[in-house]
Amino acid sequence: MNKKIRWITETAGMLGLLIALQAVTKPLGQLVTGSCVNAVLAITALLVGMGGGIAVALISPVFAFLFGIAPNIVTVLPIMIGNTCFVVLLRLIAGNSARPVWRQPVALIAAAGVKFGVLYLLVVKLICGILAGALMGKKIGTVVVLAPPMLKMLPTMFAWPQLFTALIGGAVALLITPVLRKALHR
Repeated sequence: MNKKIRWITETAGMLGLLIALQAVTKPLGQLVTGSCVNAVLAITALLVGMGGGIAVALISPVFAFLFGIAPNIVTVLPIMIGNTCFVVLLRLIAGNSARPVWRQPVALIAAAGVKFGVLYLLVVKLICGILAGALMGKKIGTVVVLAPPMLKMLPTMFAWPQLFTALIGGAVALLITPVLRKALHR
């Protein structure tokens, strides 16, 4: 199979899986949904490659917003940035199956830590802190950018749960990816 066609097919398949998991796990809460999303992001980065991982990382927050998982339109861009940092670091450090196995947990800890830090800084400190006054009550079309209840909810959602879901999802991916590589003869 042509490499480009395989990449498009695998990336689309992983994006489809991620969207389906978001829809199915939404009622189960942030821990389950976030862990599933991070697992798919990590598997995509490790199996499909950096480009596929970045594509899924950028598109998934849009669907999260449409499903009501991302609580506010103002969080979509920070989630895109956090997801992209996660997949890029994971792929750069862990790489492919030819690299030493010890690099995978190191990559996961680094990638999860950076994703957590990026989301915490962008959402908690910047949006809910520095920009809160300027964004409060503003609208994009009919969507309110930031409302008072969100100032309480967003710092909770975009703090430690982000680290935990990235670590859980990444750990699941590190367990599943070797099996998938073997099944796909890679």
